[in-house]
Amino acid sequence: MKINKSFYIISLFGFIGLNLLSAQINPAKKQQATAFTNPIIWADAPDLSITRNGDDFYLISTTMHLMPGAPVMHSKDLVHWEMASYVFNTLNDNSKYDLLDGTVYGRGQWASSIRYHKGKYYVLFSPNDEPFKSYFYVTDNPEKGNWKLITRTRHFHDASLLFDDDGRVYVFTSNKVFELSPDFKEVIGNPDGTVVFEKDSSETGLLEGNQIIKKDGKYYMMMISWPKGGKRRQEVYRADKVTGPYEKKVILEDNFLGFSYAGQGALIDDKNANWYSLIFQDRNGVGRVPILIPVKWENDWPVLGDNGKVPLNGEVPLPPFKPKNRIVESDEFSDKKLKIQWQWNHNPVNEAWSLSDRKGFIRLKTSRVVDNLYAAPNTLTQRMEGPKSSAIVALDLKGMKDGDVTGFSAFNGDSGLLSIIKEGNQKFLTFSTNEVSLDNKTKVITGVKKEEKKRIEIKSDNIFLRIEADFNLGKDLADFSYSTDQKNWTEMAKDYKMIFDYRRLFMGSKFAIFNYATKSIGGFVDVDFFRVNKNSEY
Repeated sequence: MKINKSFYIISLFGFIGLNLLSAQINPAKKQQATAFTNPIIWADAPDLSITRNGDDFYLISTTMHLMPGAPVMHSKDLVHWEMASYVFNTLNDNSKYDLLDGTVYGRGQWASSIRYHKGKYYVLFSPNDEPFKSYFYVTDNPEKGNWKLITRTRHFHDASLLFDDDGRVYVFTSNKVFELSPDFKEVIGNPDGTVVFEKDSSETGLLEGNQIIKKDGKYYMMMISWPKGGKRRQEVYRADKVTGPYEKKVILEDNFLGFSYAGQGALIDDKNANWYSLIFQDRNGVGRVPILIPVKWENDWPVLGDNGKVPLNGEVPLPPFKPKNRIVESDEFSDKKLKIQWQWNHNPVNEAWSLSDRKGFIRLKTSRVVDNLYAAPNTLTQRMEGPKSSAIVALDLKGMKDGDVTGFSAFNGDSGLLSIIKEGNQKFLTFSTNEVSLDNKTKVITGVKKEEKKRIEIKSDNIFLRIEADFNLGKDLADFSYSTDQKNWTEMAKDYKMIFDYRRLFMGSKFAIFNYATKSIGGFVDVDFFRVNKNSEY
């Protein structure tokens, strides 16, 4: 049988044309990508550890004295993130977590490690507080939470967990490695760990934030170095065996966009074998913000971004992910439970707050007589966001008693406060600044320097308080105002300087709603809503 060549050529081109047309009609056949701009989260989320299961990425961060703690975030494109769960609701190692006999400001849950292994997700972290122990948690699904405490063992500082190919379990801290028993309860071998490398002469400062991965049979330890008198930098130590020998390479040294030098984070791949790094950068008042960097591999070394420089923009070759929530969210307090974005300052007093006493409000009841915000239980917080953000809180004051203090704060070691103070039958709105002093060892509050800058008497039982924040380079400024009708606003303070201080609270500034008693308990305030506004989306 003869084949008509002309017919064959026409048919062939027709087939190609139909497929090209099909690709145009069906964009899903194209490679989808997600654009990003750094930072990918313009809010405080330090000490990043990340793991992946198929399409799903899970990122864990540090929140220290805030409860619930160890926040786990979820994404499918590494750019858009949603809150998934917290590893624990409270920590109860000692009374300081309850703001009794001290505090855990800047301590509590520190740098964690999250790992997916054989159908389960594991988290290891070590509270930086007595007793110095480590926690191991596990869950089948981070989005449902239900994290279960497996065991506690010795303290590991800034630790990273590795499940090796042969089933053995290791913990890496700085320049040491520990092998653990399969149940995580004991260290196998040297209880002090095995030193796997010695710092060279250039390493005169700290080596921190160890995050370990294994790729193509090699072990890679990501950590920061801060040489004395030098610049903070990201390094990788590489070896063919767990115990070394390890060789070092500096892979990032960049004060991206004029802020401090970025560093401390992790390496992660996607299901298509593309690689990325997630690190953080100190950005003063707003805290430490996550940055996404594409990674190439050259001569079995990771090359971050533009030859060791952070890119401002880029694309991830993954389809865009639409989060079901944001890292910071408004709340009308109409649900049966608090939104996942909220965290209490230290452990909450659960009998002293309610979403059911008055429908559509959260009621904050006084439960302890204190004389300052830092000692007050049940202060409710969310992150402040950059480059600019603002929030309004609506308060019903009818339940206040003499001596009660309620209000809205840009909360940190140095705080700006809009406070309503009940004195007898009068109510006064004030703007004041607070600076807390803490004992370095116990974190006991040794003093609070208070300066009242402005005071006015108010007659209304309903008031709206607003904080507007600007975290652009060289700013870190907050404006405070109030209204009784949400239309006409009166300025109480302008250009309050927000400060990040690692020696005290060690966190970015937070929006904080507070209510406490200075004379006797039993009063309450009803919060109608918290509405936040950011000047750009992620």
